[in-house]
Order: sequence, then structure tokens, then C-alpha cells
Amino acid sequence: MEPSDTGVSAKAVVGAAADRLGISPAAVVAGVLAVLAAGLGGWWALRAPDPPAPESVIPSVFESPIPIASALATSTSIVSVLVDVGGAVVMPGVHELRSGDRVVDAIRAAGGLTPDADRERLNMAMPVSDGQRIWIPRVGEVEPSVVVPEGGARNADGGGEPSPVARVDINLADAGQLETLPGIGPSLAAAIIAYRTGNGPFARVEDLTNVPGIGRVKMQQLTDLVRV
Repeated sequence: MEPSDTGVSAKAVVGAAADRLGISPAAVVAGVLAVLAAGLGGWWALRAPDPPAPESVIPSVFESPIPIASALATSTSIVSVLVDVGGAVVMPGVHELRSGDRVVDAIRAAGGLTPDADRERLNMAMPVSDGQRIWIPRVGEVEPSVVVPEGGARNADGGGEPSPVARVDINLADAGQLETLPGIGPSLAAAIIAYRTGNGPFARVEDLTNVPGIGRVKMQQLTDLVRV
């Protein structure tokens, strides 16, 4: 068919449709174009979506870093220790604490101090260890001696005696209590008692250096452990 014939036939079809519908040929053409546009839009909306790009399918390790430090912290187990808290506390006895806790935590676990507790003689910041005995003295009280059975539990430093928590009153302590202090044996304990007997009570902790055998180095070891 010749191109001119195709054009004439299309015009004839449009004209016939316009006469039948009672509208102009231009309106017929506009209607046909509108129908074609609607069909094309529907096809575009219903077509299958394009596959995702390869880089969007593979997750990036930089977008979701693995919290290594958090995982290690979670997997670390908390070590518990048992301490025997006695003396001027509300609930004396054996209490469970965490490794790294201090005397203040042990007192809290024991219900707190009683009104007659001598807080000035305590070192609240001292770390506790498993099997340790913590004695909370009352005002004017001397800590009683402790008997450790042969083969019984020892402190972390290997000693059989409990770590001193309450400060020792050098004016009231007997020889046994003085010997619990580091570097103080029977001879130095006797010298301390002899000095205070002959010269009266110690006025201050530093006066211990007047006792023969107690020098500056030994005094530094005792400063936080004794009181007057």
C-alpha cells in the first residue's frame, strides 16, 4: 500500500468516527492519544522491578562494625569473693562481694555501721580479698585476736592473720595487737609499751619515731595503720 493511501485511509477512519460520535476529528485523535498514554502508564507501573545493583546487595563491613570491646566485656565473668565482716555492723557474718570491692562495699553488704562504730579508725578505701576478715571496732575497743586453724584460709599476701582494716590505737593496744602491724615484732611491741608507760600516752602518731628501732622508713609503713 502506498503511503498516500495509508494517510487517506487514516483520515477516512478518523472522519467516520467523528461523524458517528458527533465530535470533531481533532477530538477523536486526542481521545486515542489519551487511551494510548493510559495504557503505557499502566504497563510501566505493573512491570517487574529492576534487580538491585550488586553493591547494594553486599553489606559493607564499615556500615555495621562488630563491637569487639563490647563483646569482650560481656564475656568477662565477674569473680566473687567472700569476706567475714564483724564488729560494729548491723549484720555481721560472711558476705559475698565482687573482686575489686573495698571495705566500704563490705560494710554496705553487712547493713552499714552501728551507731557506736569508731569510723575514724577505718580505712574505707582498702581493697578486700577472698577469705579476709574485716573487723569494725567500736569506740575505745581493741580488735580481738583471731585464731586461724592450721591449713586454713590465708590472705592474698600469704599471711595467716587478717589484713588490718581498723587502725590500731597505739595507746591502748597490747603486745599482740601491736605485732599485727607490719615490721613490729615482740621486741618492738615491748619497746612501744615501755615507752608509753615511762613517758605517758603518745600525743601523736609521729611520736612513734621516739621509740628505739622505729625510723622514718618504718614510720611511713605505719602511718595509715595506727592512731592515737
